[in-house]
Amino acid sequence: MFPKKTGKLSYMSYDNFFEKQLNILKAEGRYRVFADLERHANTFPVATWHSSHGPKQVVVWCSNDYLGMSQHLEVVDAVIKSAQSYGAGSGGTRNISGTAHLHVELECTIAALHEKEAGLVFTSGYVANEATLCTLAKGLPDCVAFCDEKIHASMIQGISHSRIPKHVFSHNNLDQLRQQLSAYDKAKPKLIAFVSVYSMEGDFAPIEAICDLAEEYNALTYLDEVHAVGIYGKGGAGLANALNQQHRIDVIQGNFAKAYGVIGGYVTGSKNLVDYVRSFASGFIFTTSLPPMVASAAIKSIQVLQQADDLRQKLWDNVNLLKKLLGNTQVNYRNTPSHIVPVVIGDAIICKNFTDSLLNDFGIYAQPINYPTVPKGMERMRLTVTPHHTEEMIRQMVDALSYLWGKFFLKKAG
Repeated sequence: MFPKKTGKLSYMSYDNFFEKQLNILKAEGRYRVFADLERHANTFPVATWHSSHGPKQVVVWCSNDYLGMSQHLEVVDAVIKSAQSYGAGSGGTRNISGTAHLHVELECTIAALHEKEAGLVFTSGYVANEATLCTLAKGLPDCVAFCDEKIHASMIQGISHSRIPKHVFSHNNLDQLRQQLSAYDKAKPKLIAFVSVYSMEGDFAPIEAICDLAEEYNALTYLDEVHAVGIYGKGGAGLANALNQQHRIDVIQGNFAKAYGVIGGYVTGSKNLVDYVRSFASGFIFTTSLPPMVASAAIKSIQVLQQADDLRQKLWDNVNLLKKLLGNTQVNYRNTPSHIVPVVIGDAIICKNFTDSLLNDFGIYAQPINYPTVPKGMERMRLTVTPHHTEEMIRQMVDALSYLWGKFFLKKAG
């Protein structure tokens, strides 16, 4: 006879668990609040912010739409005409019914842009990184991965999902990378994953030196150029192109969601490598393809930016003005070599209050960046000026930052 049960079983309250974890985030100042923004095609970077107090016009200072191409008349027109011709969706996965002629044309366009044999288009840059890195790392026999500590989360996920041995080297630390590579036989397959323009630091990878090490130790190179394409290099081909290192990179990954102003990701490389990813990557095989209208917009944006040196020059004029004006303040900004300007706050709660004040008091939107995107104690704003910010907007931003820096009693760090 079974013993008689007494009392009530204690079951987990799932909802209470979720609430508790969210409250922890809020107490640490890391709870993300999304600004309800209404972007307008003819007023970028000005947008309408819908708050509890009603709509308000604000200037956006943290967009990845670096060149305002999402608003470009030719790009918008390409979307409209393509949607009218082909409809809103793609019809399925690429291997069943979702390959459109525009997908093929876009892949030819990106291959030509990077001077590679082939290209492959994904639904996002995240999926492109995760699927490609996982497929390559898992497929290469007995492969070992080597990653810069500040690579994108999508790259980390792809390599982690492959379950191969990996080594993480300190940011841009070539001596450590060499030491890690030298621990393995040269015949052993190796993969080095790194980024050209690091989005949170605003600095560059030592691309040429990494390529030198890759050749010395027989490693495959995988370069993420998502924050560089459209802006750097001939016709916007990226930083590797600008440094004359493009031919030495085995896989160049990019996306259409930043300087190109649309959405989607891609990889380029040799015909066999790209075909291998196409044939084995589940993240590609089992995902509905990009709508043809998006592919059309991406093609048009690439074409426009290949001839848009004047737009890139205007971007750099504004970037240089922003940095020059910040240099006359106590604001703890980083004078990076790139178009990305981090302003390091160093505290999650202060960072949230700081950006709230920018938004509420000055009509300036700059989202706080905190852990896990950056390490704890390195919370920041990530400022991205565009060619469409006026000199008045730039000066107003610098004045607001300088005023709030004093208000929050923040001292310039070394």
